Amino acid sequence: MWPENVGIKAIELYFPAQYVDQVDLEKYDGASAGKYTIGLGQSKMGFCNDREDINSLCLTVTHRLLDRNNIKPSEIGHLEVGTETIIDKSKSVKSVLMQLFEPHGATDIEGVDTTNACYGGTAAVFNAISWVESSSWDGRLALVVAADNAVYATGSARPTGGAGAIAMIIGPNAPLVFDRGLRASYMKHAYDFYKPDLRSEYPVVDGKLSIQCYLSALDNCYKKYCEKVGKSSSTASTSKNVTLKYFDAVIFHSPYCKLVQKSFARLALIDFLRGKNSPENSPETQELEKFKNLKLEDTYFDRDVEKAFMKTSNEDFKDKTEPSLFIANLVGNMYTPSVYSGLVSLLINKPIEQLLGKRIGVFSYGSGLASSMYSLTVGNDKTAEEQLRKICSNLEYIKVQLDARKLITPEEYTEILAMREKNCHTVPYEATASIDPMFPGTYYLVKIDQMHRRSYQRLPLIQ
Repeated sequence: MWPENVGIKAIELYFPAQYVDQVDLEKYDGASAGKYTIGLGQSKMGFCNDREDINSLCLTVTHRLLDRNNIKPSEIGHLEVGTETIIDKSKSVKSVLMQLFEPHGATDIEGVDTTNACYGGTAAVFNAISWVESSSWDGRLALVVAADNAVYATGSARPTGGAGAIAMIIGPNAPLVFDRGLRASYMKHAYDFYKPDLRSEYPVVDGKLSIQCYLSALDNCYKKYCEKVGKSSSTASTSKNVTLKYFDAVIFHSPYCKLVQKSFARLALIDFLRGKNSPENSPETQELEKFKNLKLEDTYFDRDVEKAFMKTSNEDFKDKTEPSLFIANLVGNMYTPSVYSGLVSLLINKPIEQLLGKRIGVFSYGSGLASSMYSLTVGNDKTAEEQLRKICSNLEYIKVQLDARKLITPEEYTEILAMREKNCHTVPYEATASIDPMFPGTYYLVKIDQMHRRSYQRLPLIQ
């Protein structure tokens, strides 16, 4: 027997307590007004000073998830971390998180780290689902943690950074259910974004290729997902007409918000080229008629196509996807947590009554490249509604903490990144940034000793 309604039972999000404003960054960089805010669709960017690293981000979000949901460490049987922020080539972040479980005698916990750019969190989610649905499942819960510190060298990519962490409980009888059998992936070898220099936090980025890889992955995942819906007996009656209308919401990995809007428009383009768009005689379709013989692979950088389909899909975008960009716009690209911050944004910006029974499409992308599209269905019975209300209630802190963050000037931000760059592998090292602005319950780095061993402390919950 399959466990029923395997999905997300609890979710927690963490982001650093400081940010830089993108308008200020435009001025500091000498960029034209609106280049980052309108061109990229970004307002603010969160980042880590020397008090936070991948271990502290994961410790914070995991501890908060367990506390806020009254989950005992002994209830966790599988724990996996998705991240591309590597500070040790051997020791997993998961092993660091075990210090939250060991004092409770909870050491029988499977899982380690999963790495492939921004896709690691989704790979960890899939592994958690597989564990719950396997013969190894012993009735306990799976815990997935995804976290990254996204920083770039000085240049055009720097405003697309961010930082954050997410933790999710995966188990049966969940209110946010993964649609079984409806998962499409696209994997390919590409050097669009990668981190070959282990002495540096910065990636090597081919910006144009990265966009092309992202869009190509989206094309392939969407078409393959539609095929799989067609082969699903439970949806056979509607399979031939799967379009954007099939989803009540669509969330994407968000390198920057503008790319997400373009990606949504691209799904409308695919529907159009498949002959699945508006009625043939509608003014909208007649306006697009000149594009009907295009090949998808020829349209990645076609501005006319982009503008036309962004225009025709704009109302649907505002309804189905824009609410999911709330956090991405204010924090930036978190890498592995990015697409799941979109889910959180949706949950805190849509009334529960508008979520019950709805289908949410999810596109996850990681450079190099790995990508998947799948869907979630929100439960619609009384129990699912109660669980969803609890999840949303537990997320009420997010907007409060977003407003409570400390604004850092671009000059200070640049100095902080320069200091991180200088001390990337320095030992021994004692962190110097003030802990005063940090949120209650945050873990922070104290020091790194001569043997590269890191020590952390946690701020009290009440300050």
